[in-house]
Amino acid sequence: MDKAYIIEQLSKLSEQVGLSFEETVFESVLGFSEFRVCSKGSLIAETGDKANYAGIVMKGIVRSYYIDGDGNDITQFFAKEGSICMDEGMMGFDEILTMWEVIEESTVMLFDVKKMKDLIYSSEKLKTIWIELLESGMRYKMYRENEFLTENAATRYLKFLKRYPDLSARIQQRYIATYLGIKPESLSRIRSAMKEENKI
Repeated sequence: MDKAYIIEQLSKLSEQVGLSFEETVFESVLGFSEFRVCSKGSLIAETGDKANYAGIVMKGIVRSYYIDGDGNDITQFFAKEGSICMDEGMMGFDEILTMWEVIEESTVMLFDVKKMKDLIYSSEKLKTIWIELLESGMRYKMYRENEFLTENAATRYLKFLKRYPDLSARIQQRYIATYLGIKPESLSRIRSAMKEENKI
């Protein structure tokens, strides 16, 4: 891909998630990054892989999931355009903790975790942005925990639609169900009831 085009796309994605970077930052990141076009259904990382690289979804959707003790597939997170994926290394883990599956053909920019951290810590502005991203991630985790502790599945589904209004039509219902912690047939009943009540 053309360098100027990539920088333009990275700039647009950053603006979409409320971040602003100088072009020189993008140029530095491109120096230790590679791009991969991933087909639907493929895995870009598996539990136990070395967490030397993390990624930014340029196009498409990737989900992280794990298999619980009963063999159930549980979706942890959806990474869409502009989102970080395979981020365990950025959080200090040596190995990937979950499976990262492509659920819509995706282009992912993979970057070297150590070099990215070195770049972040070389700039007060980048450190501030990194802290903001960490706080955002912590808020997301706290919201998720609170939802499972205090809300029923129907309420969690409404919040999912509000949080990801552009994704509900792009993601298979079975993945949304595992994100909500319910069976696909339970989600079908919830959706039917909400349609009758004109809630969706």
